[in-house]
Amino acid sequence: MTVFYCSKCGATLTPDLTALPAVPTVPGIEDARPEGAQQAPPTVPRVCYAIETEPWGAPFVVQEDQENPAPSQPRGILMATEEGFVASAGGRDTIVVHPDDAPALRPLPNGENSSGCCGPNGTEGLNRACPCGARVATLAADCFGPYELHLDPVRTYAFTPQVEEVPAGT
Repeated sequence: MTVFYCSKCGATLTPDLTALPAVPTVPGIEDARPEGAQQAPPTVPRVCYAIETEPWGAPFVVQEDQENPAPSQPRGILMATEEGFVASAGGRDTIVVHPDDAPALRPLPNGENSSGCCGPNGTEGLNRACPCGARVATLAADCFGPYELHLDPVRTYAFTPQVEEVPAGT
C-alpha cells in the first residue's frame, strides 16, 4: 500500500493505494463509454495506481510521420496544430490514479489549463492543485478522451510503509 503526498507542504493527497503492474488497457474510448455518459470509464480502478512510463501531457511536439500519425499520448486521441499532428513530449513516470482517489485536489483558478467541452482534456499541463496551492496533478476528464488523474512525480512523493515480519513463536 502506498500513499501520495504533496512535495511542497506534505499534505496527504490519496488514501492507501495498491500498485498495478502497468496502466490498464482501456477499450476504444467510444466503445467504453456507457450510452449517454460524458466520460469514459476510469482508466485505473479505485484505490489503485499505475506508473505511466510513456511521455504524457504538455508540451507537445510535431510528429515525424504525418502520413501515419499516432495518438498524441497514451490512451489519447490524434491532436493537430497548424504545423501538423503532435505527440506528447511531457514527463514520464506520472502516477495514474482514479480521479476520486485524490478528493482534496482542486481546479486551478479561472479554469486554467482545463479546456475541454465536457471536462478538462488534460493537454494543457497541470490543472489540479493541493489545498496549499501547489500545482501537483493533471485531470483528464473530457468526453473524447480517457478519465484519469496524473500525479506529477516531482511535485508529489510516495510513501510505502515497510511491514516488519514478526518471527513465528515470538
